[in-house]
Amino acid sequence: MQNRILEGKWLGTMLAVVLAGLLLFTACAPKALVKEEQVVEIGFMAGLTGPAAAASQYAFRTSVDYTKYFNEEGGIPGITAKLTWADTAYKLDQAVSTYRRWAERGLPIFILVLMEETTVLSPMAAKDELPYITLAQSEGAMYPPGWVYSIYPTEAERFSVWCDWILENWQEDRPPRVAFMGADMAYGREPEGQGTKYAESIGIEMLPMEFVPVLPLDVTTQLVRLNERGADFVYITGIWSTALPIMRDAERLGLIGQIRFGGYENTQSRALLEGLGPGAEGYVCPRVAPWVEQVEIPGIKLIRHLQMKYRGRLDVQGDEAHGFRAAYVAFEAVKRAVEEVGYENVDGAAVATALLSMKDFDPYGIGPITYTADDHRGSNRVSVYQVKGGEVVRVADWREAPMLVP
Repeated sequence: MQNRILEGKWLGTMLAVVLAGLLLFTACAPKALVKEEQVVEIGFMAGLTGPAAAASQYAFRTSVDYTKYFNEEGGIPGITAKLTWADTAYKLDQAVSTYRRWAERGLPIFILVLMEETTVLSPMAAKDELPYITLAQSEGAMYPPGWVYSIYPTEAERFSVWCDWILENWQEDRPPRVAFMGADMAYGREPEGQGTKYAESIGIEMLPMEFVPVLPLDVTTQLVRLNERGADFVYITGIWSTALPIMRDAERLGLIGQIRFGGYENTQSRALLEGLGPGAEGYVCPRVAPWVEQVEIPGIKLIRHLQMKYRGRLDVQGDEAHGFRAAYVAFEAVKRAVEEVGYENVDGAAVATALLSMKDFDPYGIGPITYTADDHRGSNRVSVYQVKGGEVVRVADWREAPMLVP
């Protein structure tokens, strides 16, 4: 009996020693390597505050929404896509400093919203071989093609399609008289040079441009002068927050109907329609993307669905398709670059090569994107939309915009 007790104690002691040794070995053994998360960053730079915020917010919201959707759908297997954003507040020094940070960190592509920034950053991007997609391209940045890409034609090229439609529907024996009206800045002036040349080449009489503040308080003088010069059409080169005060003054002066108004795509927004009511009737713009109510188009339907899913409410104004399309083009380019060169080798040059591989890329039906060495616009497709019965409707077939090289 005593031997059994001693034997039991001995076994217990040995078991304790073995267990202690195992615990000590486990504590001292090297830990298993944890695989580092693979992330690709895409930049988004815009004036989310400042005078252009009203337009920049549309593109920003839909780009953020698409990023979430892209990852949820398993966009790049094993890799998380991240949208890194910066508010430049419409200040060029902030845009330049943001660009330099992104270039140093090795971001392979970014999206840009403001025209002045497009112009300033173009030579820097060429030096660094860093492509970016601009939603407000300048002719100087787009031609000759370099490291700047877009998803639609220039402002002057879109204006040219608007001019064609005006002339096709003109009923009088004399040439129609057209004038630009916008801010005395790069974005406001952009279509004036090449747009004027094109309009005059097809028989339109162009009047001197009238300048207004970015956020006008009173434009009575400019409108009266245009009326005295016999303007038939006024094309507003700005965003809806510029167009709305102009149209209110035109309505107050009794000029709506006497002069027909239109302008940049962003001016034809829900805010303009709601702010003017019946005064918006007839407002006509060249558009490069479908109107936000065309829910039969998969991309428009998805934009609205993602707003409800991620934000809990629908807030569409008119230009949401641009940020959405820029985001899915950028992410697709990164995805193709990863597939071609591998995650570790993705850089600006690899993404630029991937962009040039896109031919009729149109996963959501918003409009096909094709890049070539000679054309970085992405699309030359433009249509004309007009306010009728309080709604924005398409009044012309989609057509090709001319290439107006400065």
